[in-house]
Amino acid sequence: MVTFAGVLVFILALFNGLNGIAAISRSHVFVAGAHIVVGDLRAWGWTLLILGILLALIAAGILAGSQLARWVGVAVLSLNAFSHMWVVASYPLWSVLIIVLDILAIYALCVHWGTHEHEEATR
Repeated sequence: MVTFAGVLVFILALFNGLNGIAAISRSHVFVAGAHIVVGDLRAWGWTLLILGILLALIAAGILAGSQLARWVGVAVLSLNAFSHMWVVASYPLWSVLIIVLDILAIYALCVHWGTHEHEEATR
C-alpha cells in the first residue's frame, strides 16, 4: 500500500504541476472568469506549481520508505485538498476529484504504513 500511496502522490504532483503551469501562462484550459476565492489565476497557478514540486519530492521520499516524507506528505496533501476548495465554484468536478485523490492518499499513508515495515522486516 505504501507503493500505491507514493505513486498516487506522484500522480497528484503531475496534475498540480501541469495545472499550475497552465494557470501561470493563462492557458485557454481555464475559464476566463474563473471564481477564485483568494488571489487571481496566476497566484493559484504558482500555488499549484509549488505544491506539485513539493508532492513530487514527497513521493520520492515515500517510495524510499521515509517516515518524514510520510508525515510531511499528510500535511501537504491536506494543504493540496484545501487549495482545490478555492476553485470548486469554477471547476467542481476536477476539484472534487483531486480532493478525493488527496484523501485516498492520506488514508493510504496513515493506515497501511506499518504493513510495509512488517513486509520489509520479513524479507
